[in-house]
Amino acid sequence: MLRLNRKGELSDIELIDLKGFVNTIITHITNGNKNEERLVNAMGGTIIETESEKLVRHGMQQGIQLGQAKMLIEIGQEDGLEDTVILKRIQAKIGLSLEEALECMRMYGKQTV
Repeated sequence: MLRLNRKGELSDIELIDLKGFVNTIITHITNGNKNEERLVNAMGGTIIETESEKLVRHGMQQGIQLGQAKMLIEIGQEDGLEDTVILKRIQAKIGLSLEEALECMRMYGKQTV
């Protein structure tokens, strides 16, 4: 796989996906026979999400959260709310940690147009 990737015959995305599939297969094999029936039933008809699809989905989720945080910060500042209140709203409504909310405040707070 690595050789094909270096030669350009396998894209980076394809390499990531294949590595994910190989890891999944190895995990299932090493679980032993006692899990075999459960795994066969679980895999039947299941749509497998590739590693590259997971990365894209995760990136999209982060982008959506940042957009929501920016909107909450702008609205909170327009309404004259204190930063602590805005931070609590970001944590409660979007589910970000305090550190993530503080980073959003650093990025989007008190911007002049």
